Amino acid sequence: MAKIVPMLGIVLMALHIVWPLNLPGLRKRRDFWKIAVAMGLAIVVTALLREQAVISP
Repeated sequence: MAKIVPMLGIVLMALHIVWPLNLPGLRKRRDFWKIAVAMGLAIVVTALLREQAVISP
């Protein structure tokens, strides 16, 4: 899971630069950085969930 999230982010950013996704907040090509921020937060959440799963048996 931890390797899928960054790869998905890279694919989404590249796709958004070629064809804007036209989602709210992602209407222009220069908005691709918002995908990077969302993917960074997803990685942090994944790491925190994994850490809690290790601590709480």
